Amino acid sequence: MSATTAGTAKGRGLPERDRLLHLLQEYGIYAALLLLVVVATGLDGSFLSAGNARVQLFQVSPALLVALGMALVIGTEGIDLSVGAVIALAAAVVPLYLGYGLGVALPLALLLGAVSGLVAGAMVAFARVQPIVATLSLMIGVRGLAELVNGDSAKPVTDSGLLALGGDCFLGVPWMAWIAGLAAVVVGLVVRRTTFGRQLVAVGDNPRASRLAGLPVRRIQVGVYVVSGVLAALAGVLIVGHGAEADPANQGLDMELTAITAVVVGGTPLSGGRIRVLGTVAGALFMQLLTAVLTQHNVPVSYTQITEAAIICFAVYASRERGTR
Repeated sequence: MSATTAGTAKGRGLPERDRLLHLLQEYGIYAALLLLVVVATGLDGSFLSAGNARVQLFQVSPALLVALGMALVIGTEGIDLSVGAVIALAAAVVPLYLGYGLGVALPLALLLGAVSGLVAGAMVAFARVQPIVATLSLMIGVRGLAELVNGDSAKPVTDSGLLALGGDCFLGVPWMAWIAGLAAVVVGLVVRRTTFGRQLVAVGDNPRASRLAGLPVRRIQVGVYVVSGVLAALAGVLIVGHGAEADPANQGLDMELTAITAVVVGGTPLSGGRIRVLGTVAGALFMQLLTAVLTQHNVPVSYTQITEAAIICFAVYASRERGTR
């Protein structure tokens, strides 16, 4: 499930060094994920147990939802730093309306995510504000709004439907993972099979040419931020259901960095014009498992952060090398 510009054509006809780099960019994340699983299993025989797999799926599902929206935004040469704050806002609002039922609270949270994305997209597409500036201002404002709505303390959540959504399993797999997996399939089909997906990639590859060709560039830019906001809000609702409490002061913190890392490591370049949905899924899994392995073996957090930073730098360098050709 990836969309590429025409020049990549399977890497045939490239010099040896470029062919190796091409293979690394196309399949490196899958090889790294497989190697990580093998090493982790060697260090701990219970790593591949069903119980541990469920724990990892619970942890990675919200991050994957956010990363899918981020991949669409980055595909248009944008970035969305407000997703963590949108998670916090959804977490703040859901408990207030659970008295009317999950059927009211959930759509309301998603609507707020859409509105946040609409504001970010409008600032980028119509006001011509740099994406990093537009979404940074939203990140600050929306988190402040979330804390204002919720107050200073975490609030327990007892709604059985929400707790089941965040904590129960179906066929041994968490509902959260089913939802994230379904979202990945839908996003992949949109990118690969729809006119919107092809236009999205074209806008990220060359916005000026896309505008001259008559593509609805602004509408596409607004659309991807709205989708990103909705997926972030959905992640926020699931996080509340899984933790059985709403804590906007802490929930969603650094989620924007986690999502960007998963997208870049998965092979989607920050320069836009290319979206790798399956790579994003693998990237999210890789970063989750890497963190879990390092934590389980008592590696200090500082070393974990250094390791993640090195991986990000390498992934960005590889995508930059691709962009220079």
